[in-house]
Amino acid sequence: MKSNDLQTSVVLVEYNDTYDEHLVNYHLPEEQLQFTSAPLVKINNPIVSNTAKHILILENDVPVGYFALEDGEKLLKYSNNPNARLLTSFSIDFRNQGKGLAKIALQLLREFVRKHLPNTDEIVLGVNKKNTPAYNLYLKTGFVDRNEYYEGPKGPQHILHLKV
Repeated sequence: MKSNDLQTSVVLVEYNDTYDEHLVNYHLPEEQLQFTSAPLVKINNPIVSNTAKHILILENDVPVGYFALEDGEKLLKYSNNPNARLLTSFSIDFRNQGKGLAKIALQLLREFVRKHLPNTDEIVLGVNKKNTPAYNLYLKTGFVDRNEYYEGPKGPQHILHLKV
C-alpha cells in the first residue's frame, strides 16, 4: 500500500464502546507496556478524568491505535496552560507497528483537536527519556522540546509541546 493510500485510510475518532470487541484483543508487548497502557485499561481507569477524550486511530474502520487527551490535575504536572491537553498512553497495536500509522496519526492530531476541542491551543506530553524511538517520532511530527522535564513514576520524562 502506498503511503498516500495509507493516509487516506487512517482517521482519528473519539472512542465509543462499539469498538470494544477489537480493543479486547489489542496487543502491546511487555517492554512497551512500561511506557503506556492498553486502551481499555486506560478508558476504564477510574482515576482518569471524566472529561478526558479517548481517541482511537482507525485504519479502514478498525482500531489500530489509541491515545488519551487529558485535562485537569494530571495536565498541571506538565503545563500551566489552561487551554492545553495532555497526550497520554499513545500506542499502536503491536500487529500494526512498523507501517507508519503512529506518524500519520500524529500528523492528523492538530486538525482533530481544532475540530473537536476548539478551546485547546496546545498539546503537551511526557515521554520517558529511555523511550528514544517515541521521542524521535514526536519531534518528527512537530512537537518541540523546550528542555523541560518531569520526574515520572518510571523515571525522567522530556516534556514536549505542540501548538495547535
